Amino acid sequence: MVRNLRFRGRNAVAAAAGHLATWFGSLAILCLSPLASPADDDVAAAPISAAVIKFKDGTDGSKGTADKAADLLAAELAAAPELMLVERDDLERILKEHELTVSGAVAADEAIRLGKLTGARLLITGSVIDTGTDRYLVAKVISTETSRVLGASAKGKIDDNLGDLVEKVAVDISKTVRERGKSILPAPESREDRLAKLKKSMEDHPLPAVMVKITETHSGLPKIDPAAETEVTLWCKELGFKTIDPAAGKESEAEYLILGEGLSELASRRGNLVSVRGRLELKIVNRKTGEIIAIDRQMVRVVEATEVIAGKESLQQAAAILAERLLPKLGSVEPARKKKK
Repeated sequence: MVRNLRFRGRNAVAAAAGHLATWFGSLAILCLSPLASPADDDVAAAPISAAVIKFKDGTDGSKGTADKAADLLAAELAAAPELMLVERDDLERILKEHELTVSGAVAADEAIRLGKLTGARLLITGSVIDTGTDRYLVAKVISTETSRVLGASAKGKIDDNLGDLVEKVAVDISKTVRERGKSILPAPESREDRLAKLKKSMEDHPLPAVMVKITETHSGLPKIDPAAETEVTLWCKELGFKTIDPAAGKESEAEYLILGEGLSELASRRGNLVSVRGRLELKIVNRKTGEIIAIDRQMVRVVEATEVIAGKESLQQAAAILAERLLPKLGSVEPARKKKK
């Protein structure tokens, strides 16, 4: 029996070695194959956050069709690997809260505002047009960051099934985003370049002492490191502001307080990816007078492998965006204050 056990043990070791050799061989082939090529970045790229908003009835004959088309299109695009959609309920809630009504033709400032409120980088809208016996479904893909637009369309008969027409447009939109989506989004800019540009624009302004205090909540997750507070503090330090640590320093040492509240929460899951929305509100307050110098908010959606990483990244990105917008306003008030002395 002992001999049999030893024999089986030697066979098991040999089999394991064989499996390892096969695995390493497969790995080597995979690494050398075209699938591992950096040229396939588009395939591995994270989906782009997008929102499908109401369509417009382009003609009297198409009345009532536009809303159905938008709902069907959202359902079709929910599975598109190129996109991660803002949930319809979430979108409707945001529009209602801010008393916004958008459909069809979206002005550039409306697109930018919707991007800030929803975290969507792309808006998808359009119109339904009936002419004679023909029906056209015309869609627009709008960047909320650059206001640039791409188009997609499909033609059918009025009597055709609306779902079939919407499916054609969905396929066209997916292809358009996959092949040309980068052309309407802003070119990626490194954090260092963004900081350098902002620092140059503020180099002639005396910079006051500040203290950054931002509370953060990650819905459904234990408390983690303060991503937003850390990011804003880093921007202040890099730009040359005297930055007082809220834990070790005294609030009285700061001339201005940068106060805020951040919240991240799970938006959706798809396969091994999670979409998390992070919302951050910041205001800059004169510590002595209580005057609000600047106030703003930003929502960012991030797609990552884990909810924790996505939550931190969403608030970090929102903090960097708000720092770029708000800190120049803080620098601009300082010269006027100095002159009064």
